[in-house]
Amino acid sequence: MNKKKVISDYPKDFFNEKKVFIRVDFNVPINNDLNNIREDYRIRRSIPTIDFLINAGAKVILGSHLGRPKGIVNEDLSLKIVSERLSELMERPVIFCNDFKDKGWTNKFDKLTKGSVVLLENLRFFKEETDNDSEFSKLLASFADIYVNDAFGTSHRAHASTFGMAVNFKSKLAGFLVDKELKFISKMLEKVEKPFVVIIGGSKIKDKISAMSKLLDKADKIIIAGGAAYTFIKANGGKIGNSIFESEMVDWAGKVYAKYSNKIILPIDHLVSESIEKTNSCLIVDDDIPDGYQAFDIGPKTIDLFNSIIKGPGCIFWNGPMGVFEVEKYSSGTIHVARAVALATWRGATSVVGGGETIAALRKAEVLESEISHMSTGGGALLEYIGGSKLPGIEILD
Repeated sequence: MNKKKVISDYPKDFFNEKKVFIRVDFNVPINNDLNNIREDYRIRRSIPTIDFLINAGAKVILGSHLGRPKGIVNEDLSLKIVSERLSELMERPVIFCNDFKDKGWTNKFDKLTKGSVVLLENLRFFKEETDNDSEFSKLLASFADIYVNDAFGTSHRAHASTFGMAVNFKSKLAGFLVDKELKFISKMLEKVEKPFVVIIGGSKIKDKISAMSKLLDKADKIIIAGGAAYTFIKANGGKIGNSIFESEMVDWAGKVYAKYSNKIILPIDHLVSESIEKTNSCLIVDDDIPDGYQAFDIGPKTIDLFNSIIKGPGCIFWNGPMGVFEVEKYSSGTIHVARAVALATWRGATSVVGGGETIAALRKAEVLESEISHMSTGGGALLEYIGGSKLPGIEILD
């Protein structure tokens, strides 16, 4: 990938009095019941870019998504709580704009004073965002003079705010976060240290198929856990009880496992319960999961198996928790893997951890940022990039 122009490649007066649209990634985990943000790492990582542009005299307009509202307004996925947290972190007011499709806002943005910061409401409240609608792209582009991508985590999506609107700008630049991500991962990929161990967790594999397909040839071992594992286990004829799986992916998983069974490592025991709330009915089961029970975490034998593989040195990439780690009873597997990755790093491994939930899992395991080689804000984007795919949101930049 050719080097992309970064905001620091320009003198600060280039941005003076200019309106700068920054595509940020504020897709952070939120506790709606407690009205708080569980992990604000992605917000904090965006601040150096925002600070640089404010200090250069720019008027900053931020755009992001949160969750998957699928074109429908959902107050539980409003970015208002994020604007309040950003304001606290930056110790300055952040204007929250929840009606930016009102044509009057273009003129209002013109009248902003230097150093102003505006955060638009969740872009995915509008179907046009994920459709990369040309008119919606032009509307977003009309707000600013310069485009900056600082959202590595969404750069694998050709959406309006990551790709479509950028076409309308003369200057399309990378922010500091994107620049750092690209430099670290590109350097790592120049010579991937062996053994190369990939750990895939989380509930779904559908969004990770293209990247996983490419990584299967590159990796020495691929550990698959979380909900993603039960699609593979079902494909192999295993009994998974009521555990979540993706029915449309079973055939694919079966073919992949048949070809790469020497590389793919699946859970060999499971922490199961009748429901997520019934923590008192938890059982550890080997192999077959009884009818009426659902797996919520890996079992102790699987923890030992995974730990025996995640040893270092070499290279380790981890995306996605091992189970429902937010619930204390089901957090053991994820915590053990987090600490195993940290220990492997101390032993000389290059460790890359990506995705908001995975970073939240590191916090829960009390693993320090210094104990991981690189904590990426990207989950799916990082997986795609390591797998060798081009990212539309990066390719479009100068």
